[in-house]
Amino acid sequence: MSFEWPWQYNFPPFFTLQPNVDTRQKQLAAWCSLVLSYCRHHKLYTLDVLEAQESPMFNNKKIERKLSVEAIQVVFEELRKKGNLEWLDKNKSRCLIMWRRPEEWGKLIYQWVSKNGMVNSVFTLYELSNGDDTEKEEFHGLEDWMLLRSLQALQADGKAEMISMDDGKGVKFF
Repeated sequence: MSFEWPWQYNFPPFFTLQPNVDTRQKQLAAWCSLVLSYCRHHKLYTLDVLEAQESPMFNNKKIERKLSVEAIQVVFEELRKKGNLEWLDKNKSRCLIMWRRPEEWGKLIYQWVSKNGMVNSVFTLYELSNGDDTEKEEFHGLEDWMLLRSLQALQADGKAEMISMDDGKGVKFF
């Protein structure tokens, strides 16, 4: 399944931050939506600003337009304000992108556990994110940092408890 670009992606002014406040807000909302959709489609969880500028997400070769690094920073700051991005360094060159928040992932994981009658069961983190049983689940392949945050959200809700095991971390669901 190929990624569907929004109509703005082929509109050259989309790649230049607009001076009018109302227009810019709509433009930033469209960019935020595009970034989250693109990352979700390609299962991207970390982004490097300079690499992102060269990726199709911010570089439309067909119309020969590229969003500037400064504009990408503005889009990423907007995503940060919404809780969808965290910077990994002080220079703001690499970030974690959360197209689904930890609480949402936790809910999906818990639904799978409940649906399969595995409440009161213990899992290793590897089993949850890479096990054969979860292969068809959306959370299969979830990066460790996001899996941990998702399970911590479930723990805060009293639906799970993180445990230490011989070979790493595990979780028990309630």
